[in-house]
This record gives sequence, C-alpha cells and structure tokens, in this order.
Amino acid sequence: MTPDTAPLVSLVGAGPGDPELIAVKALRRLQAAEVVVYDRLVSEQILDLVPAGATRIYVGKANGQHTLPQDEINALLVKLARAGHRVVRLKGGDPFVFGRGSEEAAYLARYKVPFEVIPGITAASGCTANLGIPLTHRGLATGVRFVTGHCRDDIELDLNWESLADPETTLVIYMGMANVTRISERLIAAGLAPDTPAAAIAQGTLPEQRICRAPLAALPKTAAAAKLAAPVLIVIGRVVALADALAAPLEAPGRSDARTRSASHG
Repeated sequence: MTPDTAPLVSLVGAGPGDPELIAVKALRRLQAAEVVVYDRLVSEQILDLVPAGATRIYVGKANGQHTLPQDEINALLVKLARAGHRVVRLKGGDPFVFGRGSEEAAYLARYKVPFEVIPGITAASGCTANLGIPLTHRGLATGVRFVTGHCRDDIELDLNWESLADPETTLVIYMGMANVTRISERLIAAGLAPDTPAAAIAQGTLPEQRICRAPLAALPKTAAAAKLAAPVLIVIGRVVALADALAAPLEAPGRSDARTRSASHG
C-alpha cells in the first residue's frame, strides 16, 4: 500500500489561505482522504479541495471557545487511524508554527500510530510576500522573529520585550490583534522607535485581504479604526516600508485571478 491508500494520519499545512499556495503533496493527501479534521483558520477555498465523499470534522478553536480540547483532538486522531481511515489533520499555515502540530505528532508517536508531517507556507511568509514585504532585506533587516501575541484570558501577555525591540530584526506577531496596544507600548518602552513601520494584515492571500499600515505608535488606533476581521498578522520593522515598491502589480499579463487590495495607511 502507498501513503495514499494505507491508514495514516497526515498532519498537513494548508498555507495562508490561497488554495494555489498549498503543496502538491498536501493536495494529493487531501484528495485521497477519508476523514479531514480541520481547524478554524483553514479557508473555505482550501476546504473546497476536500473530496465530496470524505468526512469533515471541525475542531476549531477561537478565543475562549474550543470545539474540542486539545487532548480530545489527540485522542480522536488515534481513534480514527486505528479504525483504518486515511486521516488528514488540516491546519492553517504550517503545522509546526504555532499550530500545535508537534504536540499531535508526539501523541501519535506515543501510541505508535503511523503519521507524517507535510509543511505549509506559514502566514508570516505567505501574507508578507503577497504584499511586497520581505522578511529580510540587506541594510534593513538581518533577521526575523516569529512570536504569538495571544495568551490565555487570565494571563497577561509577557514577552521578552527588550529582545524583541531590535531595529535590525523584522518582528512578526501571530494572533496579536487583541493585544496590539500592549505590544506597541511595550516595544516602544523597550527602545524601538515609535515611527518604526508596522502593518496589520487581515485575511492574507485571500480575495478579502486587507492591510493596515501605520507607524508603530499609531498602529493600535489605525488598526482598530479599520475593523480588521480575524485572522490578523502584525508585522513590525523597516521592511514594511518596502511594500509600495515591491508589491506585485494587481494585474499581470495573462492573469485573470488578480485580487484587489484594500489598504489603510496611518
């Protein structure tokens, strides 16, 4: 038997949303899946790739609202695999970048369930590249940091602000919209210039995509006024200023799938 026909759990990264950005291997596993267990951040366009006869199980999580706790998701994957199904565990972005895919992989390994990990384009690279924001650029950013801006309801977001406030580094914050004011204030207090270019990207790579750009100090108010819909990715660093120069043309010769960008500048 091949991986397309044998019982197996495939931990698959769905990418940032655009179905054309999914890996060929991921698409092949999706098309052969009997059961697809998917998260909230998987776009409808990606779900359209799931075969009509496959069972879909939604296990998405939102702030304070979990369809299934993580331990129950882990147990579900084992149960489905042991029942002889070809299972795709479908996650937005990449399974190993703030996707808890490593926890699920460890659980499957513990129970000796055959599994594989198929990486996806994480939002940090997919959304920024789509908008002409390089994560690194000679003379502007020598490195990049990925952090989560989300925390449990009863715990205050507490990052190493002094380490993150590096003007030579691009800072990408996943799920940071709820804490954008604190993020801005703490980074500035740690020494990052208030006029550092920053952006909030909503629904990146999808037709509904919007980008809100402003200096770091003004980003919270500008983003709030824009009423961006989740998921929102925050990018902070001098490379954000390159967006106007490097953004791909809205309409390229021979293309009929050009997307409209809605931008708000502060």
